[in-house]
Amino acid sequence: MTTTASQEAFLQAFHAEHPAVTTEALGCGRAPDGRSSYEILCDRVADSRRVLDLGCGDGLLLELLARGDGRQLAGVDLSPQCLALARQRPTLAGARLEVARAQTLPFADDGFDACVSHMALMLMGDIEQVVAEIARVLSPGGTLACVLGGGAVGGEAYELFIGLLRGTIQAAPASQRIPSLGDSRTRSREGLDELLGPAGFTAVDWETVPIDLSGPVDQVWAALSGVYDLGPLDETTVERLRTAFFAEVRDMTTPEGLVPCAFTIYLATARVR
Repeated sequence: MTTTASQEAFLQAFHAEHPAVTTEALGCGRAPDGRSSYEILCDRVADSRRVLDLGCGDGLLLELLARGDGRQLAGVDLSPQCLALARQRPTLAGARLEVARAQTLPFADDGFDACVSHMALMLMGDIEQVVAEIARVLSPGGTLACVLGGGAVGGEAYELFIGLLRGTIQAAPASQRIPSLGDSRTRSREGLDELLGPAGFTAVDWETVPIDLSGPVDQVWAALSGVYDLGPLDETTVERLRTAFFAEVRDMTTPEGLVPCAFTIYLATARVR
């Protein structure tokens, strides 16, 4: 099995079991201005009428985009289970939702004014082919806007969780580790410029945004434990990780019972020349 095929097989299996995991984890997170990462991305393409969501999951971003009158919306995802949830959203009754790979999009040339992707582009293999397909389906001047995973803000529950998770993974057998996902070039401005420039895009506009996930410990754990790395771990190992996390966040829990938790996202935007 090729690297990309093994990556996609893992993602399909994971999302078959957890079809709404991304929106459940990140939907409640807020930037300093009060917007979610989904709302921030939606606002980046506010003037676009024909919008494609690449890796649309259960359709939350498309639902936000559907608030714009007269929009033509489409979404693709590897997971039939995720798309089944998207199709249950009444506002998406007119959207075209397809089980498809980003490397072979089932759309005509110049069919969209914008392509959005929330925490999905960074998971995709054969990334040059993905970028070529995005460029193909976007009209001249069309916008690509992506939310990409960043990292810890520092000194809070997210950083603690990542440290515990790394130790857990190192101790786990190889059979309980996920495949390497995506292409590292999608996680930096320089890497994206290297990918997008030859495909006809302008230089990438890059913004780092902190997202606050603070809340009661159960809520914070529910958000953090949606990461892919926990998927292959056995129940005993996950419970051991959970117990360790709950024990170590006690000292940082506020008198009101809130656990401070934040991480950063990257917001990348470019246009077809």
